[in-house]
Amino acid sequence: MEGGAGGCNQRSPEEVFRDFRGRRAGIVKALTTDVEKFYRQCDPEKENLCLYGLPNETWEVNLPAEEVPPELPEPALGINFARDGMDEKDWLLLVAVHSDAWLLAVAFYFGARFGFDKESRKRLFNMINGLPTIYEVVTGITKKESREKIRNSNGKSNKSGLKVPSRSFESHAKATKMPSPKEEESEGEDVDEEEHGNTLCGACGDNYANDEFWICCDVCEKWFHGKCVRITPARAEHIKQYKCPACSTKRARA
Repeated sequence: MEGGAGGCNQRSPEEVFRDFRGRRAGIVKALTTDVEKFYRQCDPEKENLCLYGLPNETWEVNLPAEEVPPELPEPALGINFARDGMDEKDWLLLVAVHSDAWLLAVAFYFGARFGFDKESRKRLFNMINGLPTIYEVVTGITKKESREKIRNSNGKSNKSGLKVPSRSFESHAKATKMPSPKEEESEGEDVDEEEHGNTLCGACGDNYANDEFWICCDVCEKWFHGKCVRITPARAEHIKQYKCPACSTKRARA
C-alpha cells in the first residue's frame, strides 16, 4: 500500500496531519463523487476487499496486505460482502464509520512510531478534530437526498432490509410508513383496501390511517403507530432491527 512509514525519518504532527487529510480526502471522494465507481469495484464475488485512502487524495479498493504485521494498520476487511444485502445508503455509512476509525489508527500509529509526546499528540488530535468525520460528510449528503425523496415521493418502501452473512458488516432493518391504498393504486398495483383498513396498531388497537408513520416489529411482525412506540422516522433510519416493547421485554426476561 502506498504511503508507508518509510524508515525512521522523523515527522512533525503537521506532516502526519497532512497525510491524514490526504487519505481522508481520497475516501470522501470514493463515498461521494466517485460512489458509482466505488460501488462497482466492491463486488461481493471477489475476495476480502478493503478501501484505502492514499496520501495524494486518491483511493483504491484492494486486497489487504499479506505481511504480518502489516506496514500500517489495515482498514476494515471484507466491505464488499454485504454490499448487495443492504440498502446502499446504510452500507456507505458503515464503510464511512470504519474508514474514520482506520484514519485515526494510521495517524496515531505514526504518532507512536515517531515518538510524539503528550503535547504533540494533543496538537495532532486537535487538527484532526477540526475536520468533520467521513461519517458526518456522508450522512449530510444522504439526509439531503432523503429530504428530496420525501418531497418527491409518497413515502412508499419495504418494511425491512435483507440480511446476509458478513464478517464485518450487518444490514439495517428499515422502518417505513405503511403505503396507503391510494398510493398503490396510483402505481397500477392491485390493492385490497380492506386489508389495509383492517390493519390494527399492536399498541393502541386503532386502524391504519393514511399518511401515518408505522413501523413493523422484526420479531412478531406486528405493525405499530410510530407515536405509540415513540419511534420517529428519523430515529427509525438508524435502527438495525426493530423490536417492539413486548418483544424487547420477553428477551430481557429470557
